[in-house]
Amino acid sequence: MSYNSSSGVVKYDAIVIGSGQSGTPLALAFAKAERKTALIESTHIGGCCINVGCTPTKTLIASGKIAYHSRRAAEFGVHHPGAQDSSVKIDMEKVRQRKRAIVESFRGGSEGRLQAGGVEVIFGNAAFDSPKSIRIDMNDGSGSRVISGAQIFVNTGERPVIPDLPGLPDVPKDLVLDSTSIQELDVVPRHLIVLGGGYIGLEFAQLFRRLGSDVTVVQRSSQLLTREDPEVAACLQDILVEDGIRVLTGANAQSVRIEEMSDGVSITLEVKSTSETTPIKGSHLLLAAGRRPNTDMLNLETAGITTTSRGHIWVNEYLQTTGEEVFALGDVKGGPAFTHISYDDFRILEHNLLTLPAAKGSSSTVTRKSTKGRIVPYVCYTDPQMAHVGLHEKEARSLHPEANIKIASMPMGWVARALEMDESRGMMKAVVDEDSKLILGFTCLGVEGGEVMAIVQTAMMAGLPYTKLREAVWAHPSLAESLNNLWGNLK
Repeated sequence: MSYNSSSGVVKYDAIVIGSGQSGTPLALAFAKAERKTALIESTHIGGCCINVGCTPTKTLIASGKIAYHSRRAAEFGVHHPGAQDSSVKIDMEKVRQRKRAIVESFRGGSEGRLQAGGVEVIFGNAAFDSPKSIRIDMNDGSGSRVISGAQIFVNTGERPVIPDLPGLPDVPKDLVLDSTSIQELDVVPRHLIVLGGGYIGLEFAQLFRRLGSDVTVVQRSSQLLTREDPEVAACLQDILVEDGIRVLTGANAQSVRIEEMSDGVSITLEVKSTSETTPIKGSHLLLAAGRRPNTDMLNLETAGITTTSRGHIWVNEYLQTTGEEVFALGDVKGGPAFTHISYDDFRILEHNLLTLPAAKGSSSTVTRKSTKGRIVPYVCYTDPQMAHVGLHEKEARSLHPEANIKIASMPMGWVARALEMDESRGMMKAVVDEDSKLILGFTCLGVEGGEVMAIVQTAMMAGLPYTKLREAVWAHPSLAESLNNLWGNLK
């Protein structure tokens, strides 16, 4: 180790705060390049995605899908011996244990790679002590220590927002859930009230409906998934309602209270829509009304780091903050808040800070990478999946007012493979520039929508016109075949 002789502060070439899906590989890349590297983590290696985000939620959703198909078995001519109806028994402790085992496996893999890669991992809470030094309150109770770094990388992510809702502090903590705590339930809620109709809220709403809960979704906006085109959001809402979920849009939560009932404590959420206030009674309340960046504890002003009005760290297209040699990656810098974007942030910094300097003096024509112009795909893991890439119709018309914008859409009921699986709910929609034939955006609300979307994304990345997909020879019967027919509905 090298020390600052005047202060005894350990000096590093790189300090990474947060072991999310960009922080962990970046720390490994710096260590591999023989840079002295420290990775500071407050809780678990792997960040949100592995521990409380993508990995565990999609594992739970898989259990929900099995329950859903078990109830539908008779529709396919499959019967359980002795079963008189379509009911299924849910072992919530087993569901939770399966989730925990997969999380521990993924986390253990990351921990092993860091150890083998020569990264010094420090568990504690970090904050800037000066523009180049970090104070760490150690998790082991040993007090605090200060380290300094030539380059510092912030990958601290976000956390659920707790709304300022009258009465909320009086509700027992085990009945008020967020996207993390709901994953540790060992019982199926009798009636789950979901406050928020975004991606997280809808995934959990459908999951627990399939596990046996009554579910009510309360959405302040006039539509679910406010980022999506209205007809796509409406189609998904119809699907959720068909599944037995009560959906209230244009509804504002006014207050919450608890009531003693014969079978235990009940939660009553007062909801106002138009001029009417309606009480909704439930057993549990899920707060899914947004997330906030983990920046308030970092003492960023000490390092001269600017944040946005919502508290995210401001960065330029090269992920540089306003602090000298301080960079931000992943959700902490603001949207789009997806694991794959976080990982691409890592690739940008690895290239610009490690690969590019190593190529200096050679005949290489390699240039800096940036976030500018990258195509953003994402998937909401409802069933069917809601997948999107590129521009939505409104965005395309706003950004390209002179372009000859055309829209193609069709129901999943026109897709042979979806009909064969009896999974034909949903729709597809594409936005194209008819003059250049380029695809500007695509949505698939359908079975394995994320995989279908990836085909269109590949075409967009390659600059292929939609006519290439229309004329392609796809295997029959496959979901990809839908891309032969979609474009015949351009308007």
